[in-house]
Amino acid sequence: MNKTVLCLIFTLFSYLLSAQIKGTITDSNNNPLPFVNVIIENTYTGTTTNDDGYYELNVKEAKTYTIVFTYLGFKTVKKKVAIEAFPFTIDIILEEGSLTLGEVVVDSQENPANLIMRRAIAKRKENLEKINSYQADFYSRGLIRIKDAPEKILGQEVGDLGGGLDSTRSGIIYLSETISKIQFLRPDKLKEKITASKVSGDNSGFSFNNAIDVDFNFYNNTVEFGNEIISPIANNAFSYYRYKLEGVFYDERGNLINKINVIPKRENDPIFSGSIYIVEDQWTIYALELDITGVQARIPAVDIISLQQSFSYSEKEDIWALISQSIDFKYKFFGIKGDGRFTAVYSNYKFNSGLTSKDFGPELVTFEDKANKKDSLFWKQIRPVPLTLEESTDYTRKDSIQEVKESRPYLDSLDRENNRFKLNDILGYTYQNSFKDYSLGFDVPLGGVQFNTVQGYTANANIFYTKNYDDFKRYFRANVGFQYGFSERKLRGTGALSFKFNDTSRAFLTLTTGVQVVQYNGSNPIRPFWNSVATLFFEENYMKLYERGFVQLNYSEELFNGFRLFSSLSYENRSPLFNTTDQTFYPQDDKEYLSNNPLDPINSSAPFEVHNIIKLNISGRFNFGQKYLSYPDSKFNVSTDKYPTLVLSYEKGLGSSNSDYNFDQIKARLYQSFNIADKGRFNYNLRLGKFFNAENIAFMDYQHFNGNQINVSSRGNYTDVFNNLGYYDLSTNDSYLEMHAEHDFNGFILGKLPLINKLNFNLILGAHNLATPDNKPYQEYTIGIDNIGWGKWRFLRVDYVRSYQSGFKGDAILFGLKFF
Repeated sequence: MNKTVLCLIFTLFSYLLSAQIKGTITDSNNNPLPFVNVIIENTYTGTTTNDDGYYELNVKEAKTYTIVFTYLGFKTVKKKVAIEAFPFTIDIILEEGSLTLGEVVVDSQENPANLIMRRAIAKRKENLEKINSYQADFYSRGLIRIKDAPEKILGQEVGDLGGGLDSTRSGIIYLSETISKIQFLRPDKLKEKITASKVSGDNSGFSFNNAIDVDFNFYNNTVEFGNEIISPIANNAFSYYRYKLEGVFYDERGNLINKINVIPKRENDPIFSGSIYIVEDQWTIYALELDITGVQARIPAVDIISLQQSFSYSEKEDIWALISQSIDFKYKFFGIKGDGRFTAVYSNYKFNSGLTSKDFGPELVTFEDKANKKDSLFWKQIRPVPLTLEESTDYTRKDSIQEVKESRPYLDSLDRENNRFKLNDILGYTYQNSFKDYSLGFDVPLGGVQFNTVQGYTANANIFYTKNYDDFKRYFRANVGFQYGFSERKLRGTGALSFKFNDTSRAFLTLTTGVQVVQYNGSNPIRPFWNSVATLFFEENYMKLYERGFVQLNYSEELFNGFRLFSSLSYENRSPLFNTTDQTFYPQDDKEYLSNNPLDPINSSAPFEVHNIIKLNISGRFNFGQKYLSYPDSKFNVSTDKYPTLVLSYEKGLGSSNSDYNFDQIKARLYQSFNIADKGRFNYNLRLGKFFNAENIAFMDYQHFNGNQINVSSRGNYTDVFNNLGYYDLSTNDSYLEMHAEHDFNGFILGKLPLINKLNFNLILGAHNLATPDNKPYQEYTIGIDNIGWGKWRFLRVDYVRSYQSGFKGDAILFGLKFF
């Protein structure tokens, strides 16, 4: 085949690819109109304009088309065009439309908007069930900007964010596109095959824009939008919204469209505000323009999110289907601010085509081979929404500098600058070789300065080495840590080697060894910071410690979807420790430190004898109903609220130098967290277990239950702790049953109380129970207020805790802090 024929074929192929209708849409003042819908009549083939008002409608065949241009607030334009050759240009000027109330018969007995919304709500389920399944083409583009970015965040250099920042430290920090095929089966099965993916500045990257994350169906009672948000046509919508008919207009088919203002009754409820357009007689959604604040969505970093959806009607299917969606947002946190937009276009629907549950599995997203290797010509011809000048410039600039930034000379020069030792590196320094992707260094964390009555003040230092492979999909880690106790005058050290084998099953192998001081309860119920405060300021030394010299091997891997294996084998030498200091800031005549013996805090005797032991732990975690996203050489698991998580474990102590210390334990844990419509979120956590041959085992091998004696919580998880129980009061070496339940009403109750609803607090109720053979059942009941603070800084929770054990035992006020 000669070059002439090849050129001819290439030219013909390029001509076919470039078959498109394109143009610019402006208003009467020549201002570009973004997000205008451009659709071929009676089909779901269409696109939208970009921010510059430019569109490209990709079609394959030269023939006569009727093209409809619709934009909310403007008169619809319908153009019939006979196309003989591509590209074909149609520039459109849209005139502002007018709403009228003149044709609406106002019933003095009821707001006309209420009548319309009642009918839409009555038809909600019917309209929802009209689409049992569909297949469609999906396009998404995501863009995030930053404005006036700081030079440093928490002492760390920000840099230019991959070339995204200009001289004003503003610019695009994320830009990506996705082309995919999607399939849906009611009520909630959705899967996606991504055929093309593009990330600005990363020619091997994969976009995280996908259809699953933007699947917002307002025919459902709630829409998952950070929080469960009440739809304006939910069955209980009148409890949350007021409605006002702003006006009506006719679409190109003569349908009467009602524009309804959606007004929140209470500003902090999980609800929207804005406009929803309802088709008269059909009572379906024509379009919507809704806003939600970060407070309402429970996304503190976001100021406001604006959502637009447009629907198109096909006479053939008699279905109004979503064809375009945009999500605009503004964010601000820690002095960082910016905005962004995620645009989605749906086209080429095939409805109710016989899909069944057999067509769906746990895999939600897959990628076509070489989906991220499509060239610019492909993208130019396939993307339904043209790039703006800003976006095109970002692609060009970042793609041009990517090769430079990945070159060895550039990376070496960058490392030479960053690897210079500076005075402020005295507490931490990292040497990095970016080209070979390894780093090594040391740090002396200030957080390592703590106090306890066994060691006195402590100081920590760490040395580390990291080597990454395959863009962090595999890596090797090595580190050595040292801790010095100033009162006991003793230095201890630990070392660890860890390797991650892949990014699909995420197999990890870790070898650790050394000597360390650890709590008897391996869950570390009291944090070193709070123990230091309680000890030095209030003379209450709750933390109980022993010394552990060990060699331990850990392995974990997901053996199949939803099941992960955890295992460890260790050889340990364990020794008791004793108080070495009585230092305190505020000595009290009626108080003195307790001993370090958790079994007998008054006496300083050893709670166990020095011994060696081998410990084996095997656990399996079952995430029932787990879905996942399949990226090339990576797997990202997606948890579900519908099913609980089950953990089954076996623990064995063997080969001890004191045979009484050998034991076996089996245990199970079941936990779950899920929303109850608009009523809030419910959490539960159940544990049970049984020891065998464990009558005289060492105390650290008992089953310990997380207590709290300092009236402060920073754990974050309240379904894993008894907040009015001593740390070791009910520890057992027999059978046990532990139950926790908590419900966060998430504004459902307090949001309805006048004045109080302005505070945006959340009411939380909890119940906790513990049963062991040697003790009477222990119960706690809690009532709390969460989300206390101001503006976006909601860091405080306050609970009243009341405990019972054979009658009333005690109560307490608990302060929960979210930033420790």
